Formats: sequence, structure tokens, C-alpha cells
Amino acid sequence: MINILTMLDAQQITLQFLETKLQVHPDVVRYIQEHNEPDLIERIIAQVPRDTIVVSSKHIPGLNATKDGTRFLTDPSVEVISGSSGTSGAVNGTSDYLHYFRDRYNRLGNMIRSRCGGMPIEALTRNSRYRQEECTIIGMVVDMKTTTNGHRIVEIEDSSACISVLFRKDRPVFSDAERIIHDEVIGVKGKLSSDGKIFFGEQLYRPDIRIDNTPYTSELPGTAVFISDTHVGSNTFLDECWNRFADWLSDSDFSYLLIAGDLVDGIGIYPNQESELVIKNIYEQYDAFGQMMQDLPSRMKIIISPGNHDVVRGAEPQPEIPRQFTHKFPSNCILVENPALVNLQGVRVLMYHGRSIDDMIGLIPGASYEQSGLMMEEMLQRRHLAPAYGRRTPIAAGKTDQLIIDPLPEILHTGHVHIRGLTQYRGILGINAGTWQSQTAFQKQMNVNPTPAEAVVVDLQTLRPEIRTFG
Repeated sequence: MINILTMLDAQQITLQFLETKLQVHPDVVRYIQEHNEPDLIERIIAQVPRDTIVVSSKHIPGLNATKDGTRFLTDPSVEVISGSSGTSGAVNGTSDYLHYFRDRYNRLGNMIRSRCGGMPIEALTRNSRYRQEECTIIGMVVDMKTTTNGHRIVEIEDSSACISVLFRKDRPVFSDAERIIHDEVIGVKGKLSSDGKIFFGEQLYRPDIRIDNTPYTSELPGTAVFISDTHVGSNTFLDECWNRFADWLSDSDFSYLLIAGDLVDGIGIYPNQESELVIKNIYEQYDAFGQMMQDLPSRMKIIISPGNHDVVRGAEPQPEIPRQFTHKFPSNCILVENPALVNLQGVRVLMYHGRSIDDMIGLIPGASYEQSGLMMEEMLQRRHLAPAYGRRTPIAAGKTDQLIIDPLPEILHTGHVHIRGLTQYRGILGINAGTWQSQTAFQKQMNVNPTPAEAVVVDLQTLRPEIRTFG
């Protein structure tokens, strides 16, 4: 049997399970690390059924499935929990920045603190008694750099002080540390150096989703269809594919259609865009989209949020599309902001267009547009839709951070990257619904290969997704 160090090592935990011919899910490894109970491994091994191959969270003693909050079914069956008209707030220059970042730090920090505690950075550095003694600190990432030896130094800040955290490249935590991005809130377990100038990080905590999180499902039959990025007005919009999709919806009994932004291609979004438009007037683009909605079954509820190509401000959260552009939308359309949390028969859907995926791909090693499912997992682990501030995704700083993922949804619905992606992460279904636009000249230049003319269908009683293709 392997000797367990004071701070449990992921590789050692895995090896101890392998000694008994058991594989172990990474969520279980992280849970054991966070609780730092060496005998927990033996207790898990002792009680797993004989036919077990992979040890999962259901095998952890005393860990029972939990649901986030209480659900109240509404009448009508669609309820906009957040992101209804007028809630995105005005852009107030720099006056709300302090409130914004304090709100982010406090709310995300409390999620971490509920699992691992934590002490103020100032108290740690001012009192010599804590030096070289294991403890946990929680802060927002200010800056990062790589040393000449390949180690990672991350500067984090709480409401009391800043400190530099060193993650050594030869330690198991280093792979997690490489994925740290600006402005996310993290917890770090480790020890302060003897001179009090640097903190040696050994374990990383993120707000994350509880591993025993269990999704709500609808008590009544109901089916939702998820799409995004129709880009009406573009010369690459797929009319024939859309008509097949509309005919298919007419022959179905589906209850809901959710569209996560970029309804139209817009005007002046990128240089020389006018050469790629078949509808060059923004009002006419929305009129054409509205007519498409008129042709869909009136019994369906259609929930529509904006994206960066739509005629709203670029800064997130984005307000709903103004009424002067939507007068041809039928009455069964429900306009929401970006992001928006919608309740469908008790199933929460978080709609977010997904512009921050651009930033995350640039900041996380190995990330790519083909991995939109993994990018949604990165959002869920950080409990934030757009963690990195001041990059390609403009964010309107208000008194509260409306991009924090709280409360938890059952489904996270994104778009933007034009590549379909699906993921299941700790009870949450992530859907990126692709696009209804074929490859553009810019995408061809960037070697981005979209997955057009697809829809994702989800049964609200089982939350199982199915992909339907209309190309």
C-alpha cells in the first residue's frame, strides 16, 4: 500500500485504486484531495460492489444526490427567472467597477469557502506564526507569468492584500495551474515561504459544481429544441435547410424552441461585410427573421436571446432586441437578454450566446473551437460565463456581476462558435447548437469548419439530447 502524504497527491490516489484493479473518476480524486482524508480511499474500496470497474461519486460514503434549490412550477410553463426586459442595466463608466469585482469575489469566494475555508491574505503575511504551515487562501487572479525554469507564478488578490503564488512544474497541481485565467476566483492550499514573500501552491480550488449535484427533470411530458446563429441576411444563410427544419417542426409536437443569439448577420459587424449580405438593411433582416418565426407552429413557445451580431450593445449582459426591430415577430416569441435563465416546466436553461469562448480559447492551453463542449465545462468549473475581463468580450460592469452562474441550470445553451458541441458535466447538460450559416470567407481563412443546419432536441423528462441534421 502506498504511503499517503500530508497533502494527498492525485497520482497516488489513482495508483491506490489501481492496486485493487479499480479505475477512479477524476471527480472522486478531486473530492478525496479536497477532504484530505487518507482513510476515505480505503472506505470507498471496501464498499464498492464487486462488479465495479470505475469508481464514481455514487460510491463515496455519505454522499447523497442533492438538487440546487427548490423549484416551483409556473403557469404558464415558461418563466424568465433572470434576463427579462430591462434588467441588464445601463453602462455607467467606471463608477460601478469596484462594486462589480467585489460582488464577483464575494459570491464566488463563498462557494469555495464552503468547501475549504480560507484565511485573509493580509493576516497570513503579517503574522509569522503561519509561515511554512499549511493553509488555504482565496483570491481573484490579477496576473500570471512563467518563470525561466518553467514554473507558474500567479498573483491573486482578496479584499485585504495581494500575494504571489508559485506552482512548481514538478508538482501534480501544475496541470490545473496552467488553466488559470485572468480575473477568475480561486482557492489555493499550500504554505507560505519562510520570508513571507511567496505562497507555494499545492492544491487548487475553483467554485465548481458539487459532484453530487442532481438535475431536476420535468414531471410532465415536454420537449425543447435548441439552435443558435441563424445569421439571416447573410449570403451563406442556408434557406433550404431552414425550410426542412421548419417543416419538421410543423410535423412534431415539440413545446419549445430556444435560439441563443445572432438571429441576423447585422450591418457593419466586420470589414467589407456588405459584400456578403443579401439583405443590406437591418430592419429588413429582422423582418425576414420574423417571417421565419411566423411560419413555425404557433403552439410552440420560442425563446430568443441576442448575440454580438444583433442590434444591441456589444457589452454583456446584452439587453433584449428593441421592439422597433421585432414588430413582425409572432406573439409566441419571448424576448430575453443575454444571458438569461429560463424555467421550462421546472427545468432551468441558462442561455448565453458564448462570445467569451473566444477569450477562453486564447487563454487555456490546448483549447480550440472544435471543443465548445469543453469550453462550457470550463465556464461551469469557474461558475462564470465570461471570467476574463477586458479582452475580446466587452463586459458592462454593474453593481452586481450578472454573468455568475448562480443558481445552477440543468442546461447551459450557447452558440457563437458555429460548431456543435455537447457535454455532460456534474449533472448539467451543455449544448452548443452550431449554426444555420455555411462556412464564411473569414472562417475559411481561419480554418474554422462549422457544423451547420443542426438542432439539438432534449426531452425535459430525461434531459437526454438528440442531434437532428437538416443539411
